[in-house]
Amino acid sequence: MSYTIHGIQHLGVGVPEHAPAWKWYRKFFGLDIPLFNDEAEAPLMTIYTEGDVISKRAAMVLNIKGGCAMEVVSPSTFKATHAKVEHQLGDLGILVGFIKAPDVLKAYEFFKKNGANVISEVVEDPLENDTFYVKDLNGLIFQVITANDFYTKHSHVTGGTAGCSIGVSDMEKAISFYGLLGYDEVIFDQTNVFEDWSTLPGGDKKYRRVFLSQQNPSGGGFSKLAGKSYIELVKDVNGRKPTKIYEGRLWGDIGFVHLGFDVRNMEALGQRLEEEGHGFTCDTKDILSMGESTKVHCTYCEDPDGTLIEMIEVYKIPIIEKLGLYLNVEKRKPSQPLPDLMLKALKFTRIKD
Repeated sequence: MSYTIHGIQHLGVGVPEHAPAWKWYRKFFGLDIPLFNDEAEAPLMTIYTEGDVISKRAAMVLNIKGGCAMEVVSPSTFKATHAKVEHQLGDLGILVGFIKAPDVLKAYEFFKKNGANVISEVVEDPLENDTFYVKDLNGLIFQVITANDFYTKHSHVTGGTAGCSIGVSDMEKAISFYGLLGYDEVIFDQTNVFEDWSTLPGGDKKYRRVFLSQQNPSGGGFSKLAGKSYIELVKDVNGRKPTKIYEGRLWGDIGFVHLGFDVRNMEALGQRLEEEGHGFTCDTKDILSMGESTKVHCTYCEDPDGTLIEMIEVYKIPIIEKLGLYLNVEKRKPSQPLPDLMLKALKFTRIKD
């Protein structure tokens, strides 16, 4: 039986205080449409929370302009904290999140004018596109990247998320793993000291940097909204032993807690991942019901260095719950995008500040 990985669904972010963090993401990243925003226990994650079932508030939020989602996670049974050391490029895990923008200079001016902690000028990335880097309220680093595949002409200066940068210890193993997840197109593979990283921790050193995307995206309900997404793999080639970003820490602590993928046929995918040595570390085993309106199947696996990857098979989620509009995936072809009318109706659920 075959499986489908549509692509990146969301980037998970751990924060200490949910309300101010999400407000910042609404203001600067336009992530003002919640698919859900609930307080609940996380029994699936006990392997990553020292055996304890924690409670957390989590919101899955979108930008109607386009891009992938963000899951904003804030533990309520413990206070999310920073790592005890400052991590740098090449450390194992997700260090930088990507945000897409049609006009990077315009976004940069908006961020500066509105007091964001912008940590670089507008510089060229290895593809000679404009980019800049900014820290959020909790010091997490985001890269605003140039894009032209937006779903609507919404006025916000950025779209949503578009992937992330992941530190790895063995580049070939990492390329193979993320190729298995559908990110099989190498856009560039360079080893250098990179100018656009000059203001990042460790950015004055040499790294191997591999930028991946999907050669043949498989579509899916939110594919028109999500657009292209990317995974950047970073290996330190300076002889330094990289450290794990979440070593000795809990899922939900401040940082990028996982990268989430939209999939179909979880059972077949699990068999393939098991064969490749990346079997599920935790699994809801069946449909997870989040009330009457949301039904999903969630699993986690790890990349070769332990970076957390979430797999989500959606069966039913609300589009506009008040109007009775739901996405029931079981009745749709896996590759079929949602109708424009349904996607654009999401704007009626926007949270306005």
